[in-house]
Amino acid sequence: MSRRKAREMAVQALFQLDFNSDVTKEEALNSVFSEREDINESTKLYAQSLVEGTQNNLAAIDEYISALSREWKIDRMAGVDRNIARMAIYEMKYSNERLQAGVAINEAVELAKTFGTEDSSRFINGILGSIVKNKELS
Repeated sequence: MSRRKAREMAVQALFQLDFNSDVTKEEALNSVFSEREDINESTKLYAQSLVEGTQNNLAAIDEYISALSREWKIDRMAGVDRNIARMAIYEMKYSNERLQAGVAINEAVELAKTFGTEDSSRFINGILGSIVKNKELS
């Protein structure tokens, strides 16, 4: 299983769900899966768990982000950045296999470099770093 690939696919599905309320989780995931031939079943299952977990805890996750990103309202953040941050917080706080903050932040920054703008990785690092610094995830 490749967790990096699973995270990439999960971010793509979360982005679809964020911008199209007519799409179901299953449809978003199937759309992403159909674009990739190099994934195994365990990678798909991990991507699915990331999407479901992030969506199931969305209100609480958005509260964390909103509380510490005073200059940016969550709905004004770039969609990719918002969904990468959401998924990282899910992995740090809510996942059954919680990631250490440093690992989750590193993975999120790498996703931001792949899918975001040239400023996305710094933005993601700042948001997630401030959440950890303020011990919001303890």
